[in-house]
Amino acid sequence: MSQVKENDTVKVHYTGKLNDGRIFDSSLEREPLEITIGKGMLIPGFENAIIDMKVNEKKTVEISKEDAYGDINEELFHEVAKEQLPPDVKPEVGMGLTSKSEDGREHQFRVVDIKENHIVVDGNHPLAGQDLIFDLELVEIK
Repeated sequence: MSQVKENDTVKVHYTGKLNDGRIFDSSLEREPLEITIGKGMLIPGFENAIIDMKVNEKKTVEISKEDAYGDINEELFHEVAKEQLPPDVKPEVGMGLTSKSEDGREHQFRVVDIKENHIVVDGNHPLAGQDLIFDLELVEIK
């Protein structure tokens, strides 16, 4: 039986959990995730965990924050004056915001604090700074 290797395209079901057991994402209620190994499409720890798996194999892996979304980067916290927000936006803690840079790229932010004249937004990935646990099932090697 063949095993997953670099450049293979595979289908995998997964359930991603935090250390406290809370599920943050799962493919079980939809189609399995299809990826090509080694293309940097996913966090390194996830791709590395799939290498050498066989079809129908299941396993649980712990992925350190270094092999996931990294540490929280304090430089990605920014203060934004409330008057810079569109008039119809009423900021709330936890709310997601999108900003476009001059080159047209979109950046995702999360509101983490609201002050009198400004808000504080966080540009880190929501899972930055956290170790992750994934339950994996290899469905297919194409």
